[in-house]
Amino acid sequence: MTKKILLICGSLNQTTMMHRIAANLEEFDCYFTPYYATGFIGWISKTPLLNFSILGGQFQRRTSEYLEKNNLRIDFGGKTHTYDLVLTCSDLIIPSNIKGKKIILVQEGMTDPENLSYWIVKSLRLPRWLASTSTTGLSDAYDLFCVGSECYKDFFIRKGVRSEKIRVTGIPNFDNCKEYLNNQFPYRDYVLVATSDTRETFKYENRKKFIRKALKIADGRQLIFKLHPNENHKRAAAEIKKYAPEALVFSSGNTEHMVANCAVLVTRFSSVSYVGIALGKEVYSEFDIDELKELMPLQNNGSSALNISLIAKELVYDISALSFSEIKKNTVISLGLEQNKLE
Repeated sequence: MTKKILLICGSLNQTTMMHRIAANLEEFDCYFTPYYATGFIGWISKTPLLNFSILGGQFQRRTSEYLEKNNLRIDFGGKTHTYDLVLTCSDLIIPSNIKGKKIILVQEGMTDPENLSYWIVKSLRLPRWLASTSTTGLSDAYDLFCVGSECYKDFFIRKGVRSEKIRVTGIPNFDNCKEYLNNQFPYRDYVLVATSDTRETFKYENRKKFIRKALKIADGRQLIFKLHPNENHKRAAAEIKKYAPEALVFSSGNTEHMVANCAVLVTRFSSVSYVGIALGKEVYSEFDIDELKELMPLQNNGSSALNISLIAKELVYDISALSFSEIKKNTVISLGLEQNKLE
């Protein structure tokens, strides 16, 4: 029987990453699901209380719309089939129905800073979701963890992730940033401000201060704000109009294309900082820019999804002694697969 793989999505970034990986797994039956939880959190997610998170609201709606638009097979909550492998971009919650299965965790992008909540959660062994993405990788509930670069491997080892579980593959969507240079966005050489959904996820942000910082950096240049998809757009637009009335505000559109055309990128904790760094932009972030340059995901011409798919095949077929390069050479012979499915 054909092996079955469940790909757990979340944000649109996570969803498109999973789609890219699945495109290299055509010999398997791949099914997709929006992010989900079981138990008490699963029950809460059925109410509006978690609509600010990837467990509900517009995150889940956008994911479902994307999956349907691309005619991908959906198995919400992974309830319909027994799966040989599960891929997910987050281990903050491990649903009970995938525990004990083979799991690959894929790094989504930048993780939240190690603030007080991170240290409290880690020290007291509280639920990881309380500290958001800063605890990515700490569940140890997966078989392998695919990360963006060698420096990210060291980064997660320092946090406590077991080194033998980490594979450096690159991150789909952040591994070929030069492709974003070919776009139809009409503006050029502006200062782009990528806002966050910090307030919507119950963290503190002084938006007035942030806007004024952007105005100072712009120093008279065209200022463009790209609002976070999960943000209260009406409130954010009103704030920008009050403190930066000449700025342009976009609540939708391709953020990476906007980054590609800007001269300066201003962020707080956004992974699009990596797009700016890869394209040689002047980047401002709450993180140390030199550290971000070291952590920078591999620019491997978009081969991260293929690398991850090879690891998936490694796990499904129990050929863990091989590296991806050896799998790529030998899988065709040892498993009888057609070469065009690997190349």
